Amino acid sequence: MLRVRSSIWFSVAALALVGGASVNAASLGVSSDAAPNAAPAQSPGPAPAADPSVLRICAAKNQPPLSMEDGSGLENKIGVALADAMKRKTQFVWSERPAIYLVRDYLDKNLCDVIIGLDTGDPRVATSKSYYRTGYVFVSRADRDLEVKSWNDARLKKLGHIVVAFGSPGEVLLKDMGQYEDNMAYLHSLVNFKSARNQYTQVDPARMVGEVVNGSAEIAVGFAPDVARFVKASTTPLRMTLIEDNAAKSNGEKVPQHFDQSVAVRRDDKALLAAVDAALIAARPKIEEILKAEGVPLLPVTQ
Repeated sequence: MLRVRSSIWFSVAALALVGGASVNAASLGVSSDAAPNAAPAQSPGPAPAADPSVLRICAAKNQPPLSMEDGSGLENKIGVALADAMKRKTQFVWSERPAIYLVRDYLDKNLCDVIIGLDTGDPRVATSKSYYRTGYVFVSRADRDLEVKSWNDARLKKLGHIVVAFGSPGEVLLKDMGQYEDNMAYLHSLVNFKSARNQYTQVDPARMVGEVVNGSAEIAVGFAPDVARFVKASTTPLRMTLIEDNAAKSNGEKVPQHFDQSVAVRRDDKALLAAVDAALIAARPKIEEILKAEGVPLLPVTQ
């Protein structure tokens, strides 16, 4: 569940920001603040004794649409489906802080057992077999009829404002294209000009979509699970197009757009990882139903 979701290679700054906390590079989450290398938030108390009948799920209280305390978040629903398949009771262990801190402040301290929705292969944890794959999307108004599918589309250089998440593949590519300067002041206005260099700051995915709806931006670039719910709920017809995975910087370095998603456990918890992998097979129909209802476009998993 967040993290900085999308391949970690372009998120060095985010990694430094959270003092080594795990991040999922595919998505960056909603607007939140955190001092760089801040001490971990006060823990909710000593870890209770492990109960094999319960699945303790690390989760952020306020990170829509992925995780919310009322359980309506996409990853909350997937967590419940996983627990049901494992024949365990669901217990959410809630954090007040952004989900980028969950590994450091909760999972590693044995305050919970799993995190839903990290990139497959995140080195800070042991990750399950992938249970779905998706990617970044272009979101535009349907009446603009843009049909942009790739970062190689020359029209991107001629558009007005483009909304991207800080630290995301979109930001990397805008900078490489020489378009970031034209969008920088606008993007920072969406977070009240807070500096991402000394606090965790991110554009709310709902705001990203809203900027397209109201015409302030011509395109928003978001990780599909972050924005799909808001695209689907929009009364203004929108077009959400999965971005082709052929993006590269001018030096030829690939900038991934598609990512496998996994459940994370502590690196030494092999027994739980095996149980999660087995349960994901049983839970697959329910998980796919949840993703379809959310409007998340799916790709064949690769790992």
